[in-house]
Order: sequence, then structure tokens, then C-alpha cells
Amino acid sequence: MSPRPHVLILGGTTEARRLAAALTADRPSAPHPGPPLRVTSSLAGRVAEPRLPAGDVRIGGFGGPEGLARWLREHAVDALIDATHPFAGTISFHAAQAAATAHVPLLALRRPGWVPEPGDDWHPVGSLDEAAAALPALGERVFLTTGRLGLSAFAHAGLAALWFLVRSVDAPEPPHPARMEVLLDRGPFTLDGERDLLRRHRVDVLVTKDSGGAATAPKLTAAREAGIPVVVVRRPPTPAGVPVATTWEAAATWVRDTAG
Repeated sequence: MSPRPHVLILGGTTEARRLAAALTADRPSAPHPGPPLRVTSSLAGRVAEPRLPAGDVRIGGFGGPEGLARWLREHAVDALIDATHPFAGTISFHAAQAAATAHVPLLALRRPGWVPEPGDDWHPVGSLDEAAAALPALGERVFLTTGRLGLSAFAHAGLAALWFLVRSVDAPEPPHPARMEVLLDRGPFTLDGERDLLRRHRVDVLVTKDSGGAATAPKLTAAREAGIPVVVVRRPPTPAGVPVATTWEAAATWVRDTAG
């Protein structure tokens, strides 16, 4: 009996967990027929208590693209899925290099980005530094939803007069804004909850990354309703030549066709 195909998922997202569950389940019927595959999910380890997916799990880095290529070869990986956060840009380029070196098929799983709707007051920027530079002209009480990493961009003296509400899964470490309140929470978030949060903290500007998805989108609706400007950090590009699936279902079909 031939061994089950081995799939490595670079995970940490909701889509990655759903893909792992679909590939490890025994589903003889549509929409994803076929026997369970051997699935290993790799998590970066940046969250203290991550939601663990189905299948095998490893936590931590690989040691750059060379280390990832070596892991792919040593563990006989048949397909590689980059289902990391849209802003985890470095690992995506490492995955592309490693897949090419080890001759392993690679697919990027990326949820669609958000699209502005009528009434939105969006200010697209290319980085957290650009987001910080835009703030003084937009508001004084900032709801910062870019995660606990990268807060140093908002810690300089030019923003000392601004107040920040920082929401993240784990507590941030310095350097961070001088005037800051931390809200430890994990999505999905509700529209009523986001409305109440903006009102209660008297937020007058929102900063977010274009991570896409429904879990954190209610803040955009709440900001639109309140007439609050939103600074949106654009996504980094996907490595050239890497095919992209926008849903875990499409990724599951690709894996079955490629490795199953």
C-alpha cells in the first residue's frame, strides 16, 4: 500500500485550519472526495495559545528558504500550501524559493482583500510608517488593529499627543505609543460590539491592515456608520509565478488534483 500524500500547510489563519480539517477527513462524497491525506501544519509561534488545526503540527521557523527546502525533502512533502497571514510576507517568499529548490508544487491561499463601499473614508498607505505619518491630520483617538508587532512605528515623539486603543491577541511589548490602552481580544467580532467600542472610547480614526475576511470586517462597517476615517495598509505582493486560491475549498481541490 502506497503512503498517503504529505501536504505541508504554512498556517495560522482560519482558512488554513479549515483546509487542514478538510484534507485530514475521510470524505468519500463531494465536494472534496478522497481518502484523508497526511497533513502537517506549521505555525510561526508568535501567538502564545494558537488554535491548533487537525493533523500534525509543528511550531517555529525553518531557518530560511534553505531550511524549508531541506524539510520538504526530508519529510517527502508532495504539496506546499502557503496559507499564512496576508502580511506575513517574508515566509511567502521563502516558501517560493524553497518550493522551487525542492521541486514541490506550491499554492498560495489568500482570502480576498476588503473593498471600500459607498460612504467609506479610506486612506490607503503602503506601510505602518506611512499609516503613522497620516494620523495627525485625521484624528486624535486612534483604534489600532494592526496587531502587537510593529507598534514601534507609532511610538515616536511626533505622535505623543495622540491616544491609542491597541487590540491584539497577546500583550504587546515596547516600544509602543506613549498614551495607549490595550484590549486583548480575538475575533470574530460583532457589528454591535464594534459600534459600542468606537463610541465608548470616542475613537475618531481607525488603522487596519487589509487582511480581508469576515472575522474582523465589522469594524469597517462601524467606522463607515460613524463617519470615521480608516487608514488601510495595503498588502505586500504575492511572489511572482505562484498560483493563488481565494478559498480553502479551491485549495482543497488543488491539493487533491496535485498530490492526492
